[in-house]
Order: sequence, then structure tokens, then C-alpha cells
Amino acid sequence: MNGLSFGFGPVEHEFWRLLFVMTRIGAALLAAPMFGIAGVPPQARVILTGAVAVMVCAWTQVQPPAALFSLMGMLSVAGEVCIGLALGFALQLAFAAPILAAEVVGGSMGMNMAVSVDPNSGAQSPALGQYFTVVLTMVFLALGAHLQWFALLVESYRTFPPGQTWLGAQRFALVAAFATRTFATGAAIALPACLVLLVVQVVTGVLSRSAPALNLFALGLPAGVLGGIAALLASAPVLTDLVTRLSADAIEQAAEVLKP
Repeated sequence: MNGLSFGFGPVEHEFWRLLFVMTRIGAALLAAPMFGIAGVPPQARVILTGAVAVMVCAWTQVQPPAALFSLMGMLSVAGEVCIGLALGFALQLAFAAPILAAEVVGGSMGMNMAVSVDPNSGAQSPALGQYFTVVLTMVFLALGAHLQWFALLVESYRTFPPGQTWLGAQRFALVAAFATRTFATGAAIALPACLVLLVVQVVTGVLSRSAPALNLFALGLPAGVLGGIAALLASAPVLTDLVTRLSADAIEQAAEVLKP
């Protein structure tokens, strides 16, 4: 069937079926923000992919191509990778909103010098970005949104069965359009702190003009940091509501990709 035969008959057929199903799931986990980070061992990712693939094989009638190592078989595998990456990337866009908010708030506070390595992307990000990302991850897991995402991943085999997994230009444009929600949510997260920091900077500017002998840098930087921290503490309830809505939007975005 696949150009390779190990002489195990039906067992070998189920093995190739499982391997084919793992392609889409593995691509989705690789692109997802929580499961595709460098801190997750590849072995754990493969085990999780195999566990979900076993359930998909039991619940659906997915069959691999008749000739998996032919041109049509490779195109089917590419289609599986395509839909998996789309589902993971839709989730990744939602998790980018806190990083955007942290860039704006950190720049206003003068905290962009405090950077750390982002485990999601491996690049440097502000320390505030790590705080926002941890809050979003905890709320996302507490709401059970990751289970809904796995349910969408399983449902994708009914919506886009193998051989019909090419999304087309319209769906790729839909995924790209999710970035507008990312920017809007990032601005909403950063708005309370930015308003407070704007007032602090205006007051600092007035003081520097009224008393030129004051050291603007010695006064403005501590005032900006303290004002930003106070604003973050005061806006914590709003942050929770925004992150909760962002978690719902992340699942909604992934569901929109699968709409027929």
C-alpha cells in the first residue's frame, strides 16, 4: 500500500494510519503557543501527539492515502500539515496580544531595558510581557480552553477529511485578519497603564519647567516606574476580564478556520 511492507498485515495498516493522523496533530501542537515552546521536550510532544491520534483513530474513520509515498500521498501529508499549522497559528495570534501590550507599557515606564527570553518564541521580550503571558496562560488553562482547542482539532477531521485539507486563499486571509483582534486587545490591555503614565509624564514635565534645577531623569524614571506599577495593580481586574475574553476569542478564531 505505502511502498513499504514489514509483513505485519492489518497491524502495519493501523500503524501507517496512526502515523498519518499524527501529522496534522503534530503540526498543530508545534505551532500552538503552549505546546510548541522550547521548554516542552520533543518526547513529551510526540507522546501527546500519539495519544490524541489514537483517540482520533478510534472515533473517526480516517484512512491514509492508498500510496502514501507517491506524489498524491505527499500532497495529502502537506495538506494535513497545512490545516494543523493554521489551527496552531490562530491560537498563536491570540497569545501575541500581551507581548504587544507589554512593549507599549514597558516603553512608557522605561522598563524595556528589563528583558528576558520568551519561551514561546525564543526571542527577547520585556519582563512585563512574561507577566502578561503567564496570566493569559493560567486563565486559558483554568477555563479549559485547551480542551476545547483539542476538541476542535479532532473535529477538523470531520470538517476537512484527508484529501480536502487545502484551505485556499480565503481561509489564509481569514487567519491573517485575526491580527486585527490581536492589536485591538493589546491596545485595550495597555490603555489603563498608558493613561496613568501619560499623567505622570505631564506632571513631571510641568515640574521640570517650573523648577529647572530638578534632575528630570532622577525624578521622571522612578515616577514612571512607580506610576506604571500602581496602574498595573489598579487595572488587574480589567486585565482578568480582557484575558478571559482573549481566551474565548482564541477558540473562536480556531473555530472560524474550520467553518465550511
